[in-house]
Amino acid sequence: MKHIYKRGSNTSKPTLLLLHGTGGNENDLLPLANMIDPEASVLSVRGNILENGMPRFFRRLAEGIFDEKDLIFRTQELHEFLAEASEKYDFDRDNIVSIGYSNGANIAASLLFHYKNALRGAILHHPMVPRRGIELPNLSGTEVFLAAGKNDPICSAHESEELNILLSTANANIEMHWESSGHQLTLSEVEAARDWYKGRF
Repeated sequence: MKHIYKRGSNTSKPTLLLLHGTGGNENDLLPLANMIDPEASVLSVRGNILENGMPRFFRRLAEGIFDEKDLIFRTQELHEFLAEASEKYDFDRDNIVSIGYSNGANIAASLLFHYKNALRGAILHHPMVPRRGIELPNLSGTEVFLAAGKNDPICSAHESEELNILLSTANANIEMHWESSGHQLTLSEVEAARDWYKGRF
């Protein structure tokens, strides 16, 4: 997978896994990582799928309708890539905190849905429920910051609440953050995510 790795000044900190939104790339969220933890190492990944020339992490059948088979495959692909990257760059595989926006937040949530201990923590900006009707692994000890927009036309407030419930039921520690805006990534939610991160990592 195309990616950028930057070793941080404090390698005891979590490695920040950056996962962009549709049409983004591995450079998009680098400023966020610097805001969240300027000392941490960063692994920023580009999605392997193209939709009308725009990078994504998995295919969809229509707006808001995921190609479930491809989602499962791409989630496994990313999961395996993280193991390979931790070997290559010599960072702790068990100390990864993802920062994902939109499609990137969806694939991060999918990692949590499919693999126990895939992530130590996750900052999910405007994610959707990746899959329904499956049993999640035990996520006790996993810290999740979930940022949602009350007026988000792509991911409804109801869907954000559903994801919150599903992850909480699997014993993840959730902090829910609401913005009154839509699907865009706002400075205030990034600052709230930074404060949340500082209190936990």
